[in-house]
Amino acid sequence: MKKYIIIPDITCDLSKEMRDYFGLEEYIMGYVHINGKSIRTRLDWENISQKEFYSTISNKKNEVSSAAASPEEYYLMFKKYIELGYDVLSMSISSKISGTFNIANLAKEQVLEEYPNANIYCFDSMRMSGSFGLLVAYALELQKEGKTFEEVINWLEENKARVHQMGPIDDLTVVARRGQISKGKAIMGNFVGIKPMGDSSVDGYVSVLTKVKGIKKALSVTALYIKKVATDLENQYIFIMHSDREEYANILKEKLESTIKCKKIFVSDVFSGCGTNIGAGMICAYFMGNPITPNLETEKLAMDEAVKEILNSK
Repeated sequence: MKKYIIIPDITCDLSKEMRDYFGLEEYIMGYVHINGKSIRTRLDWENISQKEFYSTISNKKNEVSSAAASPEEYYLMFKKYIELGYDVLSMSISSKISGTFNIANLAKEQVLEEYPNANIYCFDSMRMSGSFGLLVAYALELQKEGKTFEEVINWLEENKARVHQMGPIDDLTVVARRGQISKGKAIMGNFVGIKPMGDSSVDGYVSVLTKVKGIKKALSVTALYIKKVATDLENQYIFIMHSDREEYANILKEKLESTIKCKKIFVSDVFSGCGTNIGAGMICAYFMGNPITPNLETEKLAMDEAVKEILNSK
């Protein structure tokens, strides 16, 4: 079997623990621009500390934006492995959210001009952050099991719409800044402790399924929602990602470990690649379930049940 390399972009948010566990060798970095200064995004906090980063993007006086790697950077990465005799599986954040997938395809075409027999597959995850990272992890695990390049690709395409997420937003400030709610609603919501909670659509956009008052209740609803929506829990991983909310992420991990059995639960930061757009205050779990339904109809029913059960248990 010909050897192949799996290369995701920075938005997979896999910590060093996760990268070591699943065997991720390479990833494509990106950039964050802060008040005109360009910082390379990494899956660590080497270039900027977590506290400094989230403090900076929370201050509306700062101009902050993110950018994907250039086609040239993708080209050099792909060319490196093609010359070493590898097939290349490039994995990207949802094309509905970012232009990264298109950049990867441009680089692929450039490589093919020089190496017509190169085998490069650009995979559009239709996900971001932990949901994207979960697909990367399963791809790496399948590779370890001896699955072929084509078998891994087929699994990814068949299962990407099965990745769900759930968890609260603990700070509505960035949500308001994106124009999703008014500033007044954000201030009032933060004051009374309202926590929006959503799952992903097929395209990777998050739709709010409910709003819960209080972080502890929100984490309990999250754990119960996972039990209702996840499939074959004992044979899957759960990723918990947070943007400067490690304490709550670990509380959610403890809740899940006390109520379900699965292969392993990981906790990771949301690094600067995704953090620029997510902002501080997210705590979210990512897991596999049945394929996401149109307009999240089934997921909404599961959430309604979870909320009622938590409220009735008090």
